[in-house]
Amino acid sequence: MNITDLDKLAQRRLPTPIYDFLEGGADDQYSLRHNSEAFDQLQIKARSLIDVSSVDLSVHVLGQQLQWPLLLSPVGMKRMFHPDGELAAARAATHSGSLYTATVFSTISLEKIAAETGGPKMFQSYLLADPELNDEMVDRAKAAGYPAMCLTVDSIVGGNRETVIRRGVSIPPKLTLKSALQFGAKPVWASNYLKHEKWQLENMVNAKSLAGAPYALLDTKPSWEKAGRMIARWQGPFAIKGIMSAEDAKRAVEIGATAVIISNHGGRQLDATPAPIELLREVRGAVGADVEVIVDGGIRRGTHVLKALAMGATACSIGRPYLYGLAAGGQYGIERSLALLRSELQRAMILAGCSNIKTLDISLLRRAGFD
Repeated sequence: MNITDLDKLAQRRLPTPIYDFLEGGADDQYSLRHNSEAFDQLQIKARSLIDVSSVDLSVHVLGQQLQWPLLLSPVGMKRMFHPDGELAAARAATHSGSLYTATVFSTISLEKIAAETGGPKMFQSYLLADPELNDEMVDRAKAAGYPAMCLTVDSIVGGNRETVIRRGVSIPPKLTLKSALQFGAKPVWASNYLKHEKWQLENMVNAKSLAGAPYALLDTKPSWEKAGRMIARWQGPFAIKGIMSAEDAKRAVEIGATAVIISNHGGRQLDATPAPIELLREVRGAVGADVEVIVDGGIRRGTHVLKALAMGATACSIGRPYLYGLAAGGQYGIERSLALLRSELQRAMILAGCSNIKTLDISLLRRAGFD
């Protein structure tokens, strides 16, 4: 019936360590909880007796036309959750008319994803320690036909995800004596994992060293200048993801970004941060009306998307909601998660008296309370 139901299905089907890897946030998990809870402070002022017989959800973002304003956020190592992994997600996004973001830490190569899915898409990377590898990723994505590129900037080191640390999750998972009982308790997942070929980070097979973890590849001395060089090399629609201040949003635009993605990495990196929706108005004010602003984090309902659009977002981005679907039922599960959110958004538009997302503005909303 909803994203929460898919979450429960995912929890039933995944081994506990793998589910904790999907769900866990950093430290006390304040940011993880608050990302969604912050939407509750916004109420929708519905208008009546308005013709909503036709509702237009379409949007042009990152140089591409989407049927509705949703992006699938970059998530690495999806074959941990289902053997079809990234291809299931990309195909589901194409089917739903949303945009799929392939990641540098994919278990299927960026070329194969591009070749086998025809919908809107974007390729995401990080600032990598090896400058040649940075250039290689940009050039490969361009050659594969990705219309847009994304740079994630909030992950110099991994967040302190204590639930994951307690479980001793390794990447990729290893069937140790300790984990065998937990994995064996989910026989379908264990069978899929054992009968399919061992996965790896397909875009990184020629990297000098993974040193046991993807974070070993990241540049520990990032700079705006390095990001600017990547944008200049790409020469097309470019988003910077992980923006959490108006100052950084302005700087991103100054170096050539055409879009900023307000994100705290789903509460998985720095804890005790504002929710992305709480930063939207000040970021929009800082970058102006022409820059695309995408809200990533906490989206669990179509009304959340509606509230973000009314606050000034160009579109929204989701991570866990479609991963719940992937874990619960592969491509079909993701399609179900997207269909739920899209139908909720369309219904909310009709009930609020809105026929076109381009006309949404702050007048649709009010803060909770009696003021």
